[in-house]
Amino acid sequence: METLGFLLDGFAVALTLESLSFAILGAILGTLIGALPGLGPANGVAILIPLAFSLGLSPTSSLILLTSVYAGAMYGGRISSILLNIPGDEPAMMTCLDGYPMAQKGKAAEALAISAIASFIGSFIATIGLIILAPILAKFALKFGPSEYFALFALAFATLGGITGKNQFKTLIAAALGLMIASIGIDISSGVQRYTYDILELFEGVDFIIAIVGLFAISELFFFIEKHAGDGLAKTKVNRLKLSMKDILLVMPTSLRGAILGFISGVLPGAGASLGSFISYTLEKKVIGDKGTFGQGDMRGVAAPEAGNNGAASGALVPMLTLGVPGSGTTAVLLAMLVSLNITPGPMLFQQNADLVWGVIAALFVGNLVLLLLNIPMVGIFVKLLSIPPKYLMPIVTLVAAVGIYSVSHSALDLYFMVGFGVLGYVLRKVQIPLVPVILGMLLGPEMEKSLRHALLLSDGDWAILFNSGLSITLWVVAILGLILPMIVGPLVRAKMQQKTN
Repeated sequence: METLGFLLDGFAVALTLESLSFAILGAILGTLIGALPGLGPANGVAILIPLAFSLGLSPTSSLILLTSVYAGAMYGGRISSILLNIPGDEPAMMTCLDGYPMAQKGKAAEALAISAIASFIGSFIATIGLIILAPILAKFALKFGPSEYFALFALAFATLGGITGKNQFKTLIAAALGLMIASIGIDISSGVQRYTYDILELFEGVDFIIAIVGLFAISELFFFIEKHAGDGLAKTKVNRLKLSMKDILLVMPTSLRGAILGFISGVLPGAGASLGSFISYTLEKKVIGDKGTFGQGDMRGVAAPEAGNNGAASGALVPMLTLGVPGSGTTAVLLAMLVSLNITPGPMLFQQNADLVWGVIAALFVGNLVLLLLNIPMVGIFVKLLSIPPKYLMPIVTLVAAVGIYSVSHSALDLYFMVGFGVLGYVLRKVQIPLVPVILGMLLGPEMEKSLRHALLLSDGDWAILFNSGLSITLWVVAILGLILPMIVGPLVRAKMQQKTN
């Protein structure tokens, strides 16, 4: 009953005119960004963070806007997958398998509608799971001491390979780079300057937001310049929608199964939406068996991965809100947003900022309903976006990022730092080193250092304190498994996904 009361209070926040406006705005912007191949939800949220700061939004409004962008981008990623056979991001890859064949058969509108319905079900079920699981996990996390938190941070870095889906060694290099950047500034214990080179702006360390916008948005601009992407994608004809109640009932069990599997994948550190969409599609194919036409334009082949990846997207908010450990690349960006607002995610968040947390959770319900109502009648508008040449879109994206960064600090040096991080992001992406671990290292590095120092202070320098409880030992074991298993399982999963898409 206590949780229900908190949720009702959350709806009182989410249903205000201001919150509704930002939820609708975020849903529309997120869908537009998600529809553009290559951008994805992480880039979408990173690009719009400066906008939230420049508008002077409250923490609640900022988070509602960006979580709505997150949800909208997950919806939008299916548009290019179905119409062009080009996934908007990695989780949308599985949607191509049956979505594009449906479009080729003249059923593009039906495929888009089914994916919107399945996405809604996936997000709705996962948000219910978030309501049930998050408070329980937050109470459990109150038992954590400094040694347990240090082990938890180690677990977060060990499981990064699942989030990025990249080479594990390169992922660890990126995480180490992030931890190095996190050490810049004045040491909070000794007052000694670390890697500041007497630059006043570096005394307080490197700003997360500048790094995120540079690594994601500016590096994306450099890639567009490199490709000389002057032309938009070919316009795609979308037929008139002819979706019957029989079709909706057909995909309902598929969507429910996919939503549950996706939520579980999202909650697990390092699993992410890619695994959610993959296992949902694979399981559904086995459940349906010979009765289905998977790979040839089966509606259930569209519903399963869409429910899975949207369920995982909401599920990834659970570890981010309750433990301060992001479950996906996009939640790592959201985590940076919270830290920049002087809000510390973790078990105390549900006590110290209950109105914010429950307002955002309630806004997820509202935002997903808005997305469902917008996506089916307005899909034609979103489709037309695919034909706009990137040479017009990317300057606008860059301008929004630059103006947003400058409006926060009014420092020209921050713009230089932003461009510098953009160059760094471009180089890292060229050598296939993922960006998310860099951000995560910057975010978790200071707290990880505090936990280690606190633990060693309590034990008079005895390192054995890091392994002195059953909970910390369990976390270390899971961290080791999380580091090793992706090296074995990851290549097999990616090989199967590639085999299916071919």
